[in-house]
Amino acid sequence: MTDYDLIIVGGGPAGSSLAWALRDSGKRLLIIDKQTFPRDKTCAGWVTPAVLDSLQVDRHDYAASNIMQPIHGFRIGMMGQDAVENDHGDKPVSYGIRRCEFDDYLLSRVDVDKALGTGVKTIERQEGQWLINGEYRAPLLVGAGGHFCPVARHLGEGPGKHETAVAAKEIEFEMNDEQAARCGVREDIPELWFCDDLKGYAWVFRKGRYLNIGLGREDNHRLTDHLNAFVDEMKAKGRIPDDMPSRFKGHAYLLYEHADRPLIGDGIMLIGDAAGLAYTQSGEGIRPAIESALIAADIIQTLPDYSTSSLQSYATAIAQRFGLRSADRKSGWDLPEWAKTRIAARLMRSHWFTRHVVTNRWFLHTEVPALKAG
Repeated sequence: MTDYDLIIVGGGPAGSSLAWALRDSGKRLLIIDKQTFPRDKTCAGWVTPAVLDSLQVDRHDYAASNIMQPIHGFRIGMMGQDAVENDHGDKPVSYGIRRCEFDDYLLSRVDVDKALGTGVKTIERQEGQWLINGEYRAPLLVGAGGHFCPVARHLGEGPGKHETAVAAKEIEFEMNDEQAARCGVREDIPELWFCDDLKGYAWVFRKGRYLNIGLGREDNHRLTDHLNAFVDEMKAKGRIPDDMPSRFKGHAYLLYEHADRPLIGDGIMLIGDAAGLAYTQSGEGIRPAIESALIAADIIQTLPDYSTSSLQSYATAIAQRFGLRSADRKSGWDLPEWAKTRIAARLMRSHWFTRHVVTNRWFLHTEVPALKAG
């Protein structure tokens, strides 16, 4: 039996960021992850400057050995109509990264005990301590293992069919010289294409020689059909190579306003996608994961104990940072779906709307300052 002050289940951005933020706390930490790193992670793969600033990532140091594609604009449209292209200037507004590299970089810089390639088989509560796999013990357990995190499953009723999760499929592959020459997507201007029923969107991100293509929907009915139709259209327009691989990987996540997972329990808390914190408008989960980890770290260092009442300050801080979930909001007047679709089709042809609302507010959250560690 090995004792720790804190056990983190999940070595992705949320888990590694929590360990990094606690690096000077004097606490003994363990990170458990069922996979070894570097590992593939299904994700479009882009981070905002706010994320890099929050984690104090040196851009030049990172780019020296990893893909870091500066993004200077976006090409946005609704499927079936022409796209609008917006140039955001010389300063990058985001960066395209490969998750296999980014996650490994963040985890590698954390000097804590790690049990990688280790699945969580049992979670037990004994005399105020959490016992994992009958081998590791700590008074505080943090779930950072994504949508299907075993800690989230232990804490509440999720994950399960009762949750309205976004289902997505994507592929990332390295293009050969001929494919790169035929790819019509610019490296510094990724493309976002919204479904005409507003249930989701597709993306095409080019990062050097790597191309990432995917589609996610709140309503996962006929997800593959929607994806195939989008890919066929992009091929026909010469936006992507017509001989690209066909094996897409799937994943799922909860949108913040639609999630109802509990964030805390007695000696237990959830961060990142395990807590269902992805931004509602974009589905982007890296920044919420990072920020929830930093919030958790600050609170963990000030608590007298890890009781549910003490950990309530974490749930309160999450609501203050990300807002109330829809279940906690008062219902009000809303437009019918047909009206939303008609209005959205017009708005998506507007340079002002696609730049200032879709890009800056929904995807980049430029109006929200970066959250600093400590």
